[in-house]
Amino acid sequence: MKNFKNKVAAITGAGSGMGQQLAILLAKAGCHLSISDVNEKGLAETVELVRQYDVRVTSKKVNVAKQQEVKAWAEESVQNHGSVNMIFNNAGVALGATVEGETYEELEWIVGINFWGVVYGTKEFLPYIKKTGDGHIINTSSIFGLTAQPTQSGYNATKFAVRGFTESLRQELDIEKCGVSALCVHPGGIRTNIANDARMNDSLKSLGMNPDKSAKAFNKLLRKPAVEAAQEILDAVLADKRRLLIGGDAVIVDLAQRLLPTGYQKFATMATKLTKRFEPK
Repeated sequence: MKNFKNKVAAITGAGSGMGQQLAILLAKAGCHLSISDVNEKGLAETVELVRQYDVRVTSKKVNVAKQQEVKAWAEESVQNHGSVNMIFNNAGVALGATVEGETYEELEWIVGINFWGVVYGTKEFLPYIKKTGDGHIINTSSIFGLTAQPTQSGYNATKFAVRGFTESLRQELDIEKCGVSALCVHPGGIRTNIANDARMNDSLKSLGMNPDKSAKAFNKLLRKPAVEAAQEILDAVLADKRRLLIGGDAVIVDLAQRLLPTGYQKFATMATKLTKRFEPK
């Protein structure tokens, strides 16, 4: 893909954060949009933000954990726009809990959105994207898809899964030579609402953490503006990269995992203990 002019992009989680910024930047570049989110208010705000650009924009409330909703959205996207060149599987949620303390319902919730949402978005849009002969699938993992962290087993599991799923997909697309590529994105601390909206389980108390304050403490570590992350993603699409690390923290985490494939865990444990210092008094 050489540029985004007159292409069509579908974006999940477009009501805020990176999803919203991706929509704005793509609209500026002349790309038509089919955007979705479970947050209808945020979705409406994104529509208003891109209305000034000369592109066609459609929006739909979609729970990415529901395969039939994603399927219907993909079909409507093609009906409304004629084709789809890109799907940005960006929607995601967070969960703070110990392995022992997290409930099966909480695990089903995070796996449904973070992993199955990516699977549904990929599989439902892929046949349509292939028909264009010039497309891209962009799946959002995390630096927590490179290394594991205490209290993040559910999140880690989904983001490691997204990484493996996307890397396998990219290799299959390379073999097929169908004109479609895939990119796995590993953001570091991006300033979005994911920490504020995270579910915090009372099991964190067993580690000396305050469930009501942990999300706010973690939010202080999110430094990079979402618009900068979104621009890096779009640049990586045009460069046809296989993997994108966003932020200096992502680069450091990746290097730590390469140099200390098991030893990094001691540092992750120390870092988790230190975050307690950032908890509001």
